[in-house]
Amino acid sequence: MRFTAILSTCLLSVLLLAESCFLPHSLQVSVPQNIPAGYVVSKVDFDNCDTKSLRLTSSDGDFAVGSERTIVALAPVTVAHGGHTFSIWAEDASGQRSEMEVHLVHNTMQKRSLPKDGFLRRSKRRWSPPPFNVIENDVPPFPKELDRVVSDSEAVHNVYYTITGPGVDAHPVGLFSVDRNSGMLSVHRAIDREEFPEIVFEARVYDRHTNAQTDLPLPITVEIIDANDNKPTFTGPLQFTLLEQSKAGTVVGKVTATDRDKENTPHTKIRYSLLSGTDMFAISPQEGVITTKTSNLDREVKDKYLVTVQIKDMDGQANGLSNSATATITLGDINDNPPTFQKQSYNVDVEENTKESLILRIPVEDRDLVNTPNWYSQFVITKGNENGHFRIETDPKTNEGLLYVVKPFDYEKDKNLHLEIMARNQAELSDPKASWVSIPVEVSVKDVDEGPEFTAPSIRFIVKENTPNGTLIGSYTAVDPETKDGKGITYYKVSDPASWVNVDRNSGELRVANTIDRESQFVQDGIYNIIMNAVDASSKTGTGTVILQVEDANDNIPQLPTSELLLCEKEGELSSVLVVAEDKDQSPFAGPFSFEMAEEHDGKWTLERFNDTTARLEQTAELPTGIYKVPLVVKDLQGSGREQEVTVRVCQCRNGACFAKPSSISLGPLAILTMLLPLALLLLLCLLLAFFCVTKNEMRQFDNTGDMGGILLKSNTEAPGEEVDSNLIIGSMAGMEQEAGQGSVKGSLLNAEFMGNKSASTIGGFNMQENVLHQSSGVLQADVQNGYYSGMYGGGQFGTMQLGGGQFAHSSASFDHLQDSSVNQTWQTNGRYLQQKLAYLGAAEEGCYADDILHMYGFEGVGSVAGSVGCCSDQDNHDDLDFLNTLGPKFKALAHVCTNK
Repeated sequence: MRFTAILSTCLLSVLLLAESCFLPHSLQVSVPQNIPAGYVVSKVDFDNCDTKSLRLTSSDGDFAVGSERTIVALAPVTVAHGGHTFSIWAEDASGQRSEMEVHLVHNTMQKRSLPKDGFLRRSKRRWSPPPFNVIENDVPPFPKELDRVVSDSEAVHNVYYTITGPGVDAHPVGLFSVDRNSGMLSVHRAIDREEFPEIVFEARVYDRHTNAQTDLPLPITVEIIDANDNKPTFTGPLQFTLLEQSKAGTVVGKVTATDRDKENTPHTKIRYSLLSGTDMFAISPQEGVITTKTSNLDREVKDKYLVTVQIKDMDGQANGLSNSATATITLGDINDNPPTFQKQSYNVDVEENTKESLILRIPVEDRDLVNTPNWYSQFVITKGNENGHFRIETDPKTNEGLLYVVKPFDYEKDKNLHLEIMARNQAELSDPKASWVSIPVEVSVKDVDEGPEFTAPSIRFIVKENTPNGTLIGSYTAVDPETKDGKGITYYKVSDPASWVNVDRNSGELRVANTIDRESQFVQDGIYNIIMNAVDASSKTGTGTVILQVEDANDNIPQLPTSELLLCEKEGELSSVLVVAEDKDQSPFAGPFSFEMAEEHDGKWTLERFNDTTARLEQTAELPTGIYKVPLVVKDLQGSGREQEVTVRVCQCRNGACFAKPSSISLGPLAILTMLLPLALLLLLCLLLAFFCVTKNEMRQFDNTGDMGGILLKSNTEAPGEEVDSNLIIGSMAGMEQEAGQGSVKGSLLNAEFMGNKSASTIGGFNMQENVLHQSSGVLQADVQNGYYSGMYGGGQFGTMQLGGGQFAHSSASFDHLQDSSVNQTWQTNGRYLQQKLAYLGAAEEGCYADDILHMYGFEGVGSVAGSVGCCSDQDNHDDLDFLNTLGPKFKALAHVCTNK
């Protein structure tokens, strides 16, 4: 019954507006949620119009208006919770159109179901609200009643209704209200669906007497039905680029847009169209893709197009809302225009002898985009530059062609030249029908008065080295290039490094001035250059080069090396050395060489050919180390040569070089006697002084045990040693005298056991070292290295004995003790022994001047820094007296031990 009332109201409204033949603004119809096919929704009746000429159409393909002006579902339709909206269009014979929006809503009242046992039971009372839908942006007057809110509890209670929540007492406040008594729900102002797609508030029902709720609160949802109140808007950029000369149908770009109205409704179905530029471009209505309609888009004619694009909702229907904007389409450049010359040809004059000079600027025009490879020009000389006289470049700022002369012209040979110059771009032409353009350039050479020219820029003469002075080599002349006459031209040398040539000033003849040597530093690969000038009467100059090719003569013989040749000794075999000869001449005046020993040679060497320039020199027997002069004869291929000498050093080698042996020293017998006699006298003097100092002490006999080390006492210290009683010296001297009488060498004064040597020494040969006499009250000290002997006793100095002069200086007090008879007897005994020893040394064989047998020594510490002084240690050098320099450390050690503490 409620549906019938609503439908009747709508039909009445339609009838009232029939006179104007316009449909009502909207129509709301309650329908089931699932509408089957063939379901009649409503009927549209126009009694006051010519129904035969009136045409009714539906915007929704699922509904149609039948012959009886009924709205019928053509297919099953499910009505969503928010309802379903579509439009009915009416168009009369005059073309006037009107629209009616049809809003289909379904009943949301819940149905009660039977319990499982099939019997109804008493349940808590429930609400019975109708569906609530409000059209957005509805027109006044307000408020407008929507429908009643009904609770089943009002059947048993006297109730009143209230609502709370959004749209009532929360944002948006005051939008809805309810009549307390009847429960009628009203809306008070227009609602924007894009801001509030739906509003949910809560309804309550109370007992009037008790104010107690008679039913549970009920959430009420009010759906806002969309109206087409928003224009579509552009969302993407409207700037596009397209290459010129693109084919028809080429995509330019896509226009994008959006609509705030409800999705998937005619209100958001946008249709695209062009309002301008339709002669060049087209746009797809549904997708908004812009394409070209022609292939004649030329950037050089027009590089930018402004196209107006319109977007309209309702799929472009008349009642749809629209918007428009301007799309900018820019054409990109392609190389469809070759550069063109501003003139058809060029003429230019050039003086002869001009070079590296700009002679012509060639401007060009290009319609393509400036400062791109399609615009930059490149120039090519396609004809007339076979001799390389020209070069052409591009001015990067002006894009002009720059024609240069790089090789000078000769007016007598080239008066006019015809060039073809082509201009092209860096990029290739995109139009296959287009081609590069060329123009002719005429170059005229102007005559210039120039200097003489030699008959050739250079001339070559062959001359043999050592050619006599004054010999004619040849002539080198010049002529005037205009008259071809050589009169009045004079010739001069500009460069003749070795001054080998004289030039005749008038004829240009060249003659030998000095000896020509092919081996000179000024000759390179047999070539010697001379620079000449030819000068005419006007002082103009021409330059030419004379090349002398110097032939070789056999004026050099093979030369052997002048430096020493090193021959390294090899144990058990004969060594050899290579001798390399060198000849400054060239073949056939040089190698292969012939080598042979000179006629007068010592037979210690043999010579064997090694290669064309080298021979092997080998020993015939082992040779002592030293330097040898070997005479050889070497000759070149022509038999020219002479006897020469090579120096060969024979030595022991290390890493290919001789190493020097330690220098050794040996003395002859007389030199050894000369050295030993002063030493013996010196030692006797020491003993005499020591004996004199202890004559007042009681004579004691000192037994020489095997561990006493001579007359020195055994000590574990590194100091000079303990003091020895002076009486021990007398006993030792008596023993020495007894052994001297028996002729024993072991009992000699030089024996270390007798002398009490504190350090290891070698007594044989010609050297004696560090003999120390210890005494309780004094020390004897010897220094042979410095050439004197000094004796110190207690605090007094006895004197000095000079070895070189044989003089002995002393104080008178010291020699008073020598008057003692026992001292004199000891002195005579020692003298006799020394004479025997000297005789023995003089009779010994050469090379061994003393008893070189092993002796026992008292050893306390490391060896002497002077090394061995045995007779066999210095065999090589017999005349070197450097051994005297080695006596110092030995006698200094003796002095250190004997120094009085």
